[in-house]
Amino acid sequence: MKVVNVMVGGPASEIPEETVLAHREEAWVGVDYGASYLLARGITPQLAVGDFDTTKPAALARIKAAGVSVRTFPPEKDYTDSQLGVKAAVEDLAADRVNLFGATGGRLDQFLANLYLPLLPDFAPCLEKLVLIDRQNVVRYYRPGEHAVRQLPGMQYLTFVNLTPVRGLTLIDEKYRLTNYDSAVPVSWSSNEFTAPVNHFAFTSGVVAVIQSRDSAATGPR
Repeated sequence: MKVVNVMVGGPASEIPEETVLAHREEAWVGVDYGASYLLARGITPQLAVGDFDTTKPAALARIKAAGVSVRTFPPEKDYTDSQLGVKAAVEDLAADRVNLFGATGGRLDQFLANLYLPLLPDFAPCLEKLVLIDRQNVVRYYRPGEHAVRQLPGMQYLTFVNLTPVRGLTLIDEKYRLTNYDSAVPVSWSSNEFTAPVNHFAFTSGVVAVIQSRDSAATGPR
């Protein structure tokens, strides 16, 4: 499985630096300021994309001098910078999994755009590949079926969010169970908990995001 990591220029306080460094030998895409963030930590991304409105000319020159392939887009464009980063990871670097860092925190509108990204028709093929990672959360997306969720180190809470209308949502063996739930609107079943190293859930239609999370901590999940 080829993992490609995408660094978006979100608040550094939300980025699990230890996790980023643990993935340093894998492929990287820097999005706008995210490319500078990576270079400052000794990681040279294969690609840097975006409108670079948050990157000063001198910093952009350093990115190019490091041998990074840079693709600059106008501010008025069809895709957000985050979307451009995910597209580059999948289309140019043939990612089987895309870890998206720096996509949470800060502006709420940008976070929501990133959270809902795989629901857009152009990004639907990425839905099961995309993973959002910050210091306290890991988000993955699921299509209908029966699924197993393995608890990540240090993650206490387990949340199920139907991002679309959903049918038959069943939380099989979590601390708080649910049976055959249907909803026409998004619902966040938050603060559930694991009862074993692997828990299970199922649903028959819709899209569900699963969030593993914990209270504030110094390091991020690997």
